[in-house]
Amino acid sequence: MKNYIKHHEWNIIEEGFDPHVNQISESIFSIGNGRMGQRANFEEEYSGETLRGSYVAGVYYPDKTRVGWWKNGYPEYFAKVLNAPNWIGIHVSIDNQKLDLAKCKVEEFRRILNMRSGYLLRSFVATLGDGKKVKIESKRFCSMAHGEIGAIRYSITPINFTAKATLSIYVDADVVNKDSNYDEKFWEEVYKEASEGRAIVTAQTKKTFFHVTTGMTYTIESAGKKATFDRVNIEQREKFAGNVIQLDLEQDKETVVYKYAAILSSENHPKDKLVENCKSVLDEASSKGFDKLFEEHEKVWFHKWEECDITIEGDVAAQQGIRFNIFQLTQTYTGDDERLNIGPKGFTGEKYGGSTYWDTEAYCLPFYLATAEQQVARNLLVYRYKHLPKAIENAAKLGFTEGAALYPMVTMNGEECHNEWEITFEEIHRNGAIAYAIFDYVRYTGDEKYLTEYGLEVLIGISRFWAQRVNWSARKNQYVMLGVTGPNEYENNVNNNWYTNTIATWTLKYTLEAVDFVKKDDSQAYQNIVKKTKLKEEEETAKWRDIIDKMYYPEDKHQGVFLQQDGFLDKELLTVKDLRPEDRPLNQKWSWDRILRSCFIKQADVLQGLYFFEDNFDQETIRKNFDFYEPMTVHESSLSPCVHVILASKLGYKQKAYELYLRTARLDLDDYNNDTEDGLHITSMAGTWMSVIKGFGGLRVKDGRLHFNPYVPDQWKSYSFRLEFRGRVVKVKITTDGIETKLESGSPMEIVVKDEVVKIS
Repeated sequence: MKNYIKHHEWNIIEEGFDPHVNQISESIFSIGNGRMGQRANFEEEYSGETLRGSYVAGVYYPDKTRVGWWKNGYPEYFAKVLNAPNWIGIHVSIDNQKLDLAKCKVEEFRRILNMRSGYLLRSFVATLGDGKKVKIESKRFCSMAHGEIGAIRYSITPINFTAKATLSIYVDADVVNKDSNYDEKFWEEVYKEASEGRAIVTAQTKKTFFHVTTGMTYTIESAGKKATFDRVNIEQREKFAGNVIQLDLEQDKETVVYKYAAILSSENHPKDKLVENCKSVLDEASSKGFDKLFEEHEKVWFHKWEECDITIEGDVAAQQGIRFNIFQLTQTYTGDDERLNIGPKGFTGEKYGGSTYWDTEAYCLPFYLATAEQQVARNLLVYRYKHLPKAIENAAKLGFTEGAALYPMVTMNGEECHNEWEITFEEIHRNGAIAYAIFDYVRYTGDEKYLTEYGLEVLIGISRFWAQRVNWSARKNQYVMLGVTGPNEYENNVNNNWYTNTIATWTLKYTLEAVDFVKKDDSQAYQNIVKKTKLKEEEETAKWRDIIDKMYYPEDKHQGVFLQQDGFLDKELLTVKDLRPEDRPLNQKWSWDRILRSCFIKQADVLQGLYFFEDNFDQETIRKNFDFYEPMTVHESSLSPCVHVILASKLGYKQKAYELYLRTARLDLDDYNNDTEDGLHITSMAGTWMSVIKGFGGLRVKDGRLHFNPYVPDQWKSYSFRLEFRGRVVKVKITTDGIETKLESGSPMEIVVKDEVVKIS
């Protein structure tokens, strides 16, 4: 665990330059706006260890799958969001000495991510090889008001010299992904141009042929006036265009470069209009200027914080942690485009390829349901509806028929692109998460029409998959599910994972309920769905009911626990306390063989099911299972702590809940898992929000009403949050004296606080 980030309510602060944590900081200080994102790389040249990262939403490359032993059904490729053209570059050379923090003496280094206003500020003093000292200050943002604009204010102040300087201001599409096979580059040049004050490069991705046009323009001021240059050289080479400027730097006089970038993709513009439209965006940015652009950007952030902020009194580290998580979630996904989704690393790194996982449905959806207008969450579900034909194709590749749908573990366009057999073929519980998200959305919003418009078709496809995936055990006289991997990926190819069996039958039940609802709500729409899906209602629903009635669930009645899978009790049952510190994390220290044979659990598995379906189990059942499984859980998935916080809070285990909350809230800020340098854990950040709202706040939605069963952690004085719920806005403050609720907008409503009905208006 690292501990170099200063605690502050609204800012993320790093003081002093340590190259050993630079890549971690590049992740932590990332900025974005839903359409693009940028790691906290330096504008100037840097020859030290760095992960260059600029990303454009929806643009990906199908990197060919390379495995040692090909298996039928494997996807042909792994989709990855690409490191996109570099728009931030401003290289500085003073008297032919490059400004490079890996080679200079660096003092007074300070990096600040201002979450309130959404910008990155960096300043330092560098001493060059000949003793010249220069002060640099950089402020940049990706505009939340104009999703295709990035802006930088880069100032240079000589401290002890007057000299000639050379600035290279450019855009560069000659970039590479760190995770590329054999250092392959994924971009090809389509077009470039450069003139004094402007440069534009259009590049296309190999295979997928996405076009991205990146343009830049700039102005330079000295002592508040437009600077004069000795000369401007046009610089062009393959996939690169820029200006090289020579100017005079005068001691103690600030020279400021205002750089404006426009990043446009063929996802949103006709390819033949990209350059023309890029020029229009650049003209708009430069005519408004840095301060006006920032003012518009800041207003959007102020509005966003009004919607989704959580305030904590009495614990600055916790306050910083929750705001950091909310900030990153908000700048990763805005909900404006139903073609987009949320990758586990968002726009902060390459790991996981930037693709969509079941994390969105299981962890992210509740955050957007409660903190944004309803359409934002709806778009996350529509994304999966539009991928239903691909889900049916994915299932067909594995031998399933008649419209059975298997949603991918990893995807960009609906097609499976994950190539580890124990995940691709066996971690099928992801299908249940898609179904649960539909239920969760309808339960929260009351938007039952979604079932008629989109939801039922998806549920039918998923239920057909489950009906074909189970098989009848004559020995048990029950249905079983063989050869699966549950949420705990430290167990592969097991039989009868309790969670998978449970979510499969739950999906079948919910599909039957949805069939009944749509049939009554809109009989003509129902007939259209029957025709479109070729549903054999009587035959198929009878099979679903039979599976529901006769499914096998492993359990140990002596201990009163559900078994994670058949044979789990054959393991040596140790606890995490039995592990030596040098054994952690297991996934970095142990062989896979040793992990698979151990009892240790990566993340909530049985407990994931108890979290989803808590109303089906009494308190004592939940307690016994929590007490049995949590001590064996190493929480080496970022998605694990939040589920345990919610269950621990429900059980009254307040200290355990808080301990795990800190782990999830500051997972990246303190680099708990030694992997933040790869990028942030964006989807698990939604789990942090759930830890506060569903864990400490005890929020549930039952019978169309908000229920609260709150408490205040001992380390806090109070906390407050805001919820959007069915056209209303409710402000909640929880103190040691009780709960205060205020209806900020919307019609009067009833809520339930600790089983007592309260009317607010």
